[in-house]
Amino acid sequence: MSRVTRLPRALRPFRHRDYRLLIGSMALSLFASGMWIVAVVWQVVAMGGTPSELSVVATATSVGMLGAILVGGVAADRLSRRALLVVVECVRVVTALGAGCLALLGELQIWQLAAITFLVGAAEAFFFPAYTALLPTLLPRDELLAANGVEGALRPATQNALGPAVAGAVVGAFVPGAALAAAGGFYLVALVLVALIRTPPVPAPEVARSVLGDLREGFAYMFRTGWLFATLAFASLYVLVLMGPIEVLLPFAVRDQTGAGAGGYALVLGAFGVGGALGSLAVSSMQLPRRYLTWMILLWAVGITPIAVIGYTERLWLMAVAAFVAGATGGAAIVIWGTLLQRRVPPHLMGRVSSLDFFVSLALLPVSMAAAGPVGEAIGLGPTFVLAGVVPVFLGVAAILIWRLPADEIAHPLDTESETGAPVRTGAA
Repeated sequence: MSRVTRLPRALRPFRHRDYRLLIGSMALSLFASGMWIVAVVWQVVAMGGTPSELSVVATATSVGMLGAILVGGVAADRLSRRALLVVVECVRVVTALGAGCLALLGELQIWQLAAITFLVGAAEAFFFPAYTALLPTLLPRDELLAANGVEGALRPATQNALGPAVAGAVVGAFVPGAALAAAGGFYLVALVLVALIRTPPVPAPEVARSVLGDLREGFAYMFRTGWLFATLAFASLYVLVLMGPIEVLLPFAVRDQTGAGAGGYALVLGAFGVGGALGSLAVSSMQLPRRYLTWMILLWAVGITPIAVIGYTERLWLMAVAAFVAGATGGAAIVIWGTLLQRRVPPHLMGRVSSLDFFVSLALLPVSMAAAGPVGEAIGLGPTFVLAGVVPVFLGVAAILIWRLPADEIAHPLDTESETGAPVRTGAA
């Protein structure tokens, strides 16, 4: 038996030099982003900013990403994906170090910080389509599930836990500007790593099209591809029903029902992140489910039901358990989804389809956030969390049945024990 086959499934992607560079760069970027988020918040506070001003700064990131995400997908299908990642990291380095220097000099203003976060969000819109499209060119097809599991574990561990923790320590010991500058330093190391990745030359496009033409092709593929449209339609309504209660109402549920403060809220969020990391690693260590579409939708739809108890329980530990289960099932589903995109979407459309995924996820998020507060006040926290936990089940079952996903997954199997192969180096890597 070879050393390759003896390796655990989750570790096999690390055999490849370019993948190690890519995932190392991503880990540092996620860690720096976790620092950046916390540092920006405390920088606004240190400047005497109001909650409304903090909202403007935070919203600017989402606006920048939403405005650029579709163009980012077109760029990922037209240009060198590695070059796009390099440009994104350059923007992150310049903005983080620039904001840090201005803050340390006492020259940073709220409007400047809002403009900077808008630019960061716009750059982020180019990162994930390029990353999603680049990964299949670096790994064999049968190792994509494991690689997506690694990413799924890295995100909550670095961006949601380690990065914010280090930023909090730096802010406490020094000033927020120091944490902003430190984030820029980590982005710089991430830039060096991604610049070392070796990729094949970019082939010339077969047909010259405008950006709008490329966008139309991406949307046309989405509408005529049943499993893709079904999943994105489900995801958009899932975000609408779920994210507002979690982002807006969860802190009030923790405070009012358990009597806990910021520490209790952090515990629930931490449980969600740990669950996401473990769920991602668990799926990456297994073979892709034969019924991959059904499992993916049900992991999202049924896996979120435990949050229904958050609106009623007075026990903090029970809230944390519910969040852990929701995070674990959601993390597992995301790994399957990422692998599904990389295996079934044509390489020349990968960036645009990935950007449509992010666009759908972002489009209804502001609506969900805006509606959560009034709905919670009108019907109460308990019924609101019950709706958030139960409605996705009906949405998921509808998506599975209406678009006949079981028949689709049987007709298009993705994973077998015998499936191996070299990286598919097609498209603009």
